[in-house]
Amino acid sequence: MPRSRLGSVGALLLLGVAGYVGARPIGPLPALGPLLDPANGLWASVRTAELPPIAAGTIPGLQGEVSITYDDRGVPHIFATNTLDAYRALGYVVARDRLFQIDLQTRAGGGTLTELVGERALPLDQSTRALGMPRAAEQRVLGADTTTHTWRMAAAYTDGVNAWTRGLAARDMPVEYKLLGREPRLIGPVDVMHMMNRMGYTLSSSEDELRHLRAAARIGSAAALALFTPHSPIVEPIQPNGQKAPRRDPITLPAPGAPDSTALALLNALGDANVQVALGLPERGPDAVGSNNWAVAPSKSATGHALLAGDPHLELTLPSIWYEAHLVVPDSLDVSGVTIPGLPGIVIGFTRDVAWTFTNVGADVMDFYLEEVDDPISPTQYRLDGEWQRLERRVERYLDGNGDLLVEDTLRFTHRGPLRRINDRWISHRWTVLEGDGREIEVFDRAARATSAKQLLDGLAAHFLAPAQNMLAADRQGVIAIRSTGRYPIRPDSGRGDVLRDGSTRRSDWLGDWAVSEYPQSFSPAQGYLASANQQPMDPRVEPRYMGTDWERPWRAIRINELMRSTDLATVNDLREWQTEPRSARADAFVPAFVQAARTGPPKPSLVRGGQLLADWDRRYTRDNQRALLFEAAMSELSRRLWDELRDAPEPGSPSGPIPTDMMTAMLLDSPTSPWWDEVGTNTIETRDDILADALAAAYDDLVARIGEPDSGAWVWSSHRTATINHLLRIPSLGRSGVAMQGGNGTLNPSTGAGTHGASWRMVVELGDEVRTLATYPGGQSGHPASVRYDDRLRSWREGLLDTVRTPRTQAELPFAQRRAQLTLTPEAR
Repeated sequence: MPRSRLGSVGALLLLGVAGYVGARPIGPLPALGPLLDPANGLWASVRTAELPPIAAGTIPGLQGEVSITYDDRGVPHIFATNTLDAYRALGYVVARDRLFQIDLQTRAGGGTLTELVGERALPLDQSTRALGMPRAAEQRVLGADTTTHTWRMAAAYTDGVNAWTRGLAARDMPVEYKLLGREPRLIGPVDVMHMMNRMGYTLSSSEDELRHLRAAARIGSAAALALFTPHSPIVEPIQPNGQKAPRRDPITLPAPGAPDSTALALLNALGDANVQVALGLPERGPDAVGSNNWAVAPSKSATGHALLAGDPHLELTLPSIWYEAHLVVPDSLDVSGVTIPGLPGIVIGFTRDVAWTFTNVGADVMDFYLEEVDDPISPTQYRLDGEWQRLERRVERYLDGNGDLLVEDTLRFTHRGPLRRINDRWISHRWTVLEGDGREIEVFDRAARATSAKQLLDGLAAHFLAPAQNMLAADRQGVIAIRSTGRYPIRPDSGRGDVLRDGSTRRSDWLGDWAVSEYPQSFSPAQGYLASANQQPMDPRVEPRYMGTDWERPWRAIRINELMRSTDLATVNDLREWQTEPRSARADAFVPAFVQAARTGPPKPSLVRGGQLLADWDRRYTRDNQRALLFEAAMSELSRRLWDELRDAPEPGSPSGPIPTDMMTAMLLDSPTSPWWDEVGTNTIETRDDILADALAAAYDDLVARIGEPDSGAWVWSSHRTATINHLLRIPSLGRSGVAMQGGNGTLNPSTGAGTHGASWRMVVELGDEVRTLATYPGGQSGHPASVRYDDRLRSWREGLLDTVRTPRTQAELPFAQRRAQLTLTPEAR
């Protein structure tokens, strides 16, 4: 048995006794006895961790027999006679490996986690419901036409999930249910909508208005608007603009001003609460939710075929967010790739003709409004254009796992969306995620049937509104194409969406949406490649309208464009290596400035030595390098000293502002005497080189004091920067921590903070006469911690290696040596 499997088995047994006294339950945990039951407890789970060589099952509504063969990578190849049967089978096999994950994720989107894990999840459920997500999902289902393909897909998929759930014996129950003392539930199409809304929560909720408010309350509105600009000053857009290198647009950054009295008064009225949390928005940690993708035209490909690569960066979990599958229906469907447990269809993948992948746009699609209500405590009306309008009221009941009531809330809704009370003020929001018609899931089926990149992107644009995605495609005809697909609201007045608006007038409402023809997009550009890394999609000189603000830093986009421009003919292996390429464009921007400041600064030993170390560094975040640690420490010191006007509150209890990204810091390098370089708490006026020198010296001294001299071996990058892959329930022994990897802040394989986010799926596709695909993700197909398929892909992911993806046209095409299990599904007898 592999060591990781032994560890997981031991963890299951330890969890069975940890935290118990006698046979009495403590908190949400069940009594000890059932866990140790040899027939149905944890030992039984270990015995059923692997797929049997031969198995059979039934699904109600199945129209014909479905044959499923699992290959040596644990991927199910589903051979069905019609599309809906293929989706029924997909639901069944995903539930077979990931039932608890389906339950947990759809409950997260539906605000019913308390019914699974208990009262500790109440704040999460309250936030989900207050954002309006369950209400929106339920409205879509209530208004759904059950004859549409969207509804039939969702129903078929959930029928498959439920068929597996109904057939579960107690011994086969996922271990998480046994640890929680719960049982799985049946799901329906509304849960598919919950899952889509949960994606929107992760990828398109925003707090831009709150960031501006906090900044304006510290440094004035003019400085706040300039620091968090709607146009990236370092321009390397997704839609090609003909440039051969990134462009820096000069910016005018006002000096820190007096606090904006209106913003300060509003923050005081809000009670200086954590408004972001109070509004139900996710707290953004140091790990950005980003992604990379790029495509190469035949003219720049070594084989003369189009190439496509994608690696979405999301939270790293065990089991993984993704599940790999292959669906075949003769003359109708032949699609392979990854799905998200809880969603029907292949989300990212390829067919015999076309491949596609996504990155997040990061557009601002969520606006907030200050509302006037008739009662500050329990309003029933809100004022709009001088007249009182009745609020929609919705009673929310939160239950525990036994069905007992924990708490009851009353939510309110204006014509824009949900309304929340924050201390003395009422704030509503409008969000594109809540306004879809549910047909977003249908686009996955459309993608699977497309035969060209244009057909695929046009099909996605027809119904995919949120979360907005940079959808990249390539086909066997050699076309490469990208379109930033989603719904982009048009705002009144200045058009900016990062300021709180007056909710008492319809003049604050959205005026409409961008047309598809106005979306950022490109088809087979002259440069011979396309690339996106969450940067601003369009050159602001081409499209100055507001689309978002404080865009993702440009370092990954700059690096991939550098690689593309310097490569005449790219290979599949080039694309694979680039996904973990360790060179940092961010370090390229800052290291010369640090080195110059060290050379011209005071002859302080730590400054001189620090400058020498950075000058000798190749700016590559390899695991064995011993200089990246100093650079990261210096960057942290630089941010702390530079943005002290925002970071340090002048009086106890006064609001602290948000900190600009290092893109704005890089722009200030061009203004050595800007007043922003002056530290507030000193008696001298500092300039750029003063702050750079002080930051580098302080970082060096701190590292030496904490971990030793630079050549002691203690500065090795892999000792400090690792990936953390948490179990879904944050059970430490079922996760994997300390995974040493190549990459770092701002590289193509980014890793910051606790290392909990990163490349959740890596894929490279060559679209030749026969489509060739390599891929992997950090984890394994099984959600069972005792299975060999739980984390068997982790090593290849860590090393930047990819597996060959098998796509047999028929079951007979898969060699026996590559087969591991067989499942046959038949219609349920009536």
